[in-house]
This record gives sequence, structure tokens and C-alpha cells, in this order.
Amino acid sequence: MKAVCYEEFGLAADVLHYRDIDTPVAAAGEVLVKLRTSAVNPSDTKKRMASFPNLLDEGYVIPHSDGAGVIEAVGKGVPESRIGERVFTFNAQYGRRFGTAAEYVALPSAHAPCLPEQASFEVGACLGIPAMTAHRCVFADGAVSGKTVLVTGGAGRVGFYAIQWAALSGARVIATASNDADADACRNAGASIIVNHRDPDWPEALLAATGGEKVDRVVDVEFGANLDQVLRLIRTGGVIATYSSTTEREPKLPFFRMMYLDLTIRMVIVYAMPDEAKAHAISDIQDALEMGRLQHRIARLMPLAECAAAHRAIEAGDLRGSVVLSIAAD
Repeated sequence: MKAVCYEEFGLAADVLHYRDIDTPVAAAGEVLVKLRTSAVNPSDTKKRMASFPNLLDEGYVIPHSDGAGVIEAVGKGVPESRIGERVFTFNAQYGRRFGTAAEYVALPSAHAPCLPEQASFEVGACLGIPAMTAHRCVFADGAVSGKTVLVTGGAGRVGFYAIQWAALSGARVIATASNDADADACRNAGASIIVNHRDPDWPEALLAATGGEKVDRVVDVEFGANLDQVLRLIRTGGVIATYSSTTEREPKLPFFRMMYLDLTIRMVIVYAMPDEAKAHAISDIQDALEMGRLQHRIARLMPLAECAAAHRAIEAGDLRGSVVLSIAAD
């Protein structure tokens, strides 16, 4: 089969190679998925740059955890009725060497949930990290109906889904966005108040828009960089659920200020979500897809052979949707 591999860490153009390798076989408890799409996420580019230093100890890696396709074979213990099922994948390259940047992937059956007919394979590739991360951020600390939820970076891959999950569940959603196009995207996703996070006084603008009412929950894309502002507008007993802190990788916490707010800080990553949280997210995603209730943003659709260019597009940091690689069907 054709696949994209790397056997050393480095720049995408230098280390990602499109080549022929052996097609995998589904082991016990696994399914073999003939992939139609594979998505690139920031965690994939970070792994390629050695965020997991031991990743290559046992040999080359096929990157990417997210993708979509059709189950072609099953391993021992998996019902044969799954053959022919449309699926999306998650955690395909977590704790394992071989991910979805290939024509086939073999992975645990539970990591290949059914993809409803209403969703395309391109949409299926957007669900693993972005939609499941957003779901965990919104719901990990209880229902949000009637609450006020702030989503920072609401036009981003995770933020866009977080707005929708919160709004669909009856929350009042506030989002931050830095330009008119992003503000429109947040509004269309369900945010009722938009503030510009480039404005150094954006917390005051938010509180002016709410009549001084503080927020109950925050879904935060830049924990360290945003912390001071967030603490100015979150209520006592609130929750900050964060999935990234790229600008300030090791932020300093104002402990007593946070303690007297009785805050909960939740760190979220799909790889470490409890199984019951994964099942909850998958069920809600499938229901929402069947009812056509989720919007999706695909910024670029590229062929698998252009994987290095796709990685560079993600690393540039200026795309607001997913970058999806198309894998030609026979």
C-alpha cells in the first residue's frame, strides 16, 4: 500500500516520505480500515518534531490519528458484520506507530466508530481530535444548559465545535475572534456575543456585553496567555477547560487568586480521555451527524502524496478549518 512515513524527526519536507509499504493485517480485537481520508492535527506535527522523543525507537512511524474509510477485514473477536461499515478513526497513532496517512490502517475496533451515511469521509476525518476534544471540554464538568460558556479562539478547529456543542445544549455562548470573518463563523456556529481578543481590554468588553455577568465555563485555546484575562471574567466556582497552551508552554499560576475563586482547571487531550467520555462523545457525534446538526470547516483538501505541504499548512497557524488528505479509492 501507499503510505507517508518518517523515520527521523525534523521538518516536514525533509522527513516525510510517500512510499510503498506492506499492508497491515487486523490482529485480535482490531479492524482493517481502507481509508478514504486522513486529517492533520497540530499534535501530529509536534510528534514529527520530537514531542515524544521515544516515538521512533521501534522504527518508522505513519502519522495521524484521525481519518475515515470503510472496514475491509476484522480480527479475531470482532463481529464480521462490521465488514463494509463506514467509520471514522481516533487515536490511530497514539501509543502505536501506524496511523492514518496511508491507504489502510489496522487499529482497535473501538477506535473506529460508525460514521453515519449523512456525513462524508471528509467530515469523518474532522471528528477524532477536534470534535471529541471540544465535547470533552464542554461536558466534562456537567451539563451546560442555562450556563454562560466562553470559547476563546472560537473559529479554530476545536473552538468551532465547542461553540456548537454548548449552544446545542442550551448554553449562552460567548466567543473570541480576531477578525470579521472569524466573528461571522462563531456567530453562525451559535455564539451570541463575540469579542475581539486582540483588544487588550476584551474582558471589559465582554462584561459590558453581559451587563457585568461573569461566565460559568471557559473553553480555552491558550491557557497561559489568556489566564490573566480569564480570571477577570470567570465567576467564583467556575471551570476552565483547556486543551492548549502553545504561547506559554509552562505558565506561572497565581495560586491564591485562583484559590479564592474556587476554580476547577481541567486539562483535556483526546488521547487520555476516559473510555466513558470517549463513548459519550462518539454517541453525541453520531446523533448530531444523523440529524445534520453539526457544521464543519475544511480549510484544505489535498492528496495524500502532499502530506508534507499539509503539515506545513497546519504549522503556519493561520488556517481556521481542518486540513484533510484525500486517499483515492480503487
